[in-house]
Amino acid sequence: MEWTVVTVLVALVGLGAAVVKPIVSLTRSITTLTVVVERVEKELASQERHSQESHRRIWAKNEEQDGRLDDHEMRIDRLERK
Repeated sequence: MEWTVVTVLVALVGLGAAVVKPIVSLTRSITTLTVVVERVEKELASQERHSQESHRRIWAKNEEQDGRLDDHEMRIDRLERK
């Protein structure tokens, strides 16, 4: 009867180890993924700010060139009318 108890205890310990190891591994993986996702979110926010600034500069330059082109067109028109 004592060997039966020992066998049952060993089986329970083995079962516990078989269940705990994947849970620990999964927890470690989730923690790592959480850190990576947080870093990606920060990088994405930084990229978004950079893109907004770049687009602002592009549109400002575009508007400047539009003004110069309009001025040039007006000058050509005046010269053609003379």
